[in-house]
Amino acid sequence: MYSPVVEKALGIALAAHDGQLRKASSEPYIVHPLHVALILARWGQDDDVIVAGLLHDVVEDCDGWDLARVEREFGHHIAHVVGELTEDKSKTWEERKRAGIAKVPHMSPQAATVKSADKLHNLQSLAASLRTCTDRAGVWKAFRRGPELTLALSGELVEALALRVEAKVARSLRAALKAALEADHDAERRSSASAAN
Repeated sequence: MYSPVVEKALGIALAAHDGQLRKASSEPYIVHPLHVALILARWGQDDDVIVAGLLHDVVEDCDGWDLARVEREFGHHIAHVVGELTEDKSKTWEERKRAGIAKVPHMSPQAATVKSADKLHNLQSLAASLRTCTDRAGVWKAFRRGPELTLALSGELVEALALRVEAKVARSLRAALKAALEADHDAERRSSASAAN
């Protein structure tokens, strides 16, 4: 069903992320917030949550965007949810990820659901890359702290979120984490076998 507010957010997200690429990929970055919005729609979320999903990275990643602008464009509620999801880029990667995990118990249900859709798509994308790669190290070189810490912190985040969201969402997150771990294990085995030949 057509929604003017979702249509507006789509246009803004497309423009704000124009020219950006996803980590370890030549894929346009906008693919990620679009998938997050699709996941949220499939979960039956309302327009405000879908809009927050489309905009969840604009403040931290896009020039000209701050929470005040999000509030002017979309109102206090959506700006508040986006604010809950926005990382402090002045901190190190590990500090940001640990702060994000610590924040989960205090998030609104809407923010926890958007964060779950965000993490679900990232884990699914990672698993897909690892399943099809010929070089595991090539996939992981775009991740600053390597596979062990990245996957460990992903596991902590998934478990924190699983306590805050609907059971079906928690099951999806845990399944995606398991798939990413298995895909990484398989990629490591393939890389070892290739190096031995």
